[in-house]
Amino acid sequence: MSKKFYVIWKGAKTGIFTTWPEVQQHTAGRSDAQYMGFESKSAAEQAFASTYTKALMQRSLTKKGSASSSPSGNRKSTSKNANEKTTTVSANGPSDIEIYCDGACSPNPGKSGTGIAVYESSKVTSLYFGLYQANGTNNTAELNGLLSSFQLAQHFIDKNTEQSICILSDSKYSIDCITKWAKGWQAKGWTRGKGEEIKNLALVQQCYALYKTIQSKITIRHVKGHANIEGNELADRMAVLARKQQQESMIRYTETINIKAILAMESG
Repeated sequence: MSKKFYVIWKGAKTGIFTTWPEVQQHTAGRSDAQYMGFESKSAAEQAFASTYTKALMQRSLTKKGSASSSPSGNRKSTSKNANEKTTTVSANGPSDIEIYCDGACSPNPGKSGTGIAVYESSKVTSLYFGLYQANGTNNTAELNGLLSSFQLAQHFIDKNTEQSICILSDSKYSIDCITKWAKGWQAKGWTRGKGEEIKNLALVQQCYALYKTIQSKITIRHVKGHANIEGNELADRMAVLARKQQQESMIRYTETINIKAILAMESG
């Protein structure tokens, strides 16, 4: 069931909202955006009076509590599934929702953009492009893609918790940052050990915080770039479009989705 109340802590406008389009309007294109959906107005009000970080922690603890209250016969299975979600997994057939994300940068570092292609029941239903940075890198563009994909995944989860969701990226770096390395970096006070700086730290932290709240509901898969995988190619064209149009906000591609015509556009 779709949640009816959304809290925005950081965005063009903050407060409590009742529709997803409002949330998109006030948070699109902001890598520092902080928002979350709730099932009741009272829960939203309580969360808004606190902080985004505390709300994330509370949701994580609630999910852990639900898992620990499972019958003893199911505990081993639940633990195994949770572990499987922390690493990149191979797809076992198509998911209900597939979100392809990609970044483009030219030169590197230089002008960058991010693109997303969303498939529902194996059919592309929407494309997004934006998050232009005049001094970006391939890695920041790819991390922005993961963050935007997590935000879209959260929206689908809020609407229907039974749908299977897979996020697909051709960036091994961004996937490993979130699913493998971030946990250890956090344990070391967000360093790589010996005080070594973590590149793109703020972006990694935001991705990881959101990832932890939805990881049991999604899978993440690495796909080979420029290998004629339709979703990846469409996301690539959207990323280049964002870079060329210098589109700072993440917006929906509103023209007719003509796959052949889009694939004929400039690639990254």
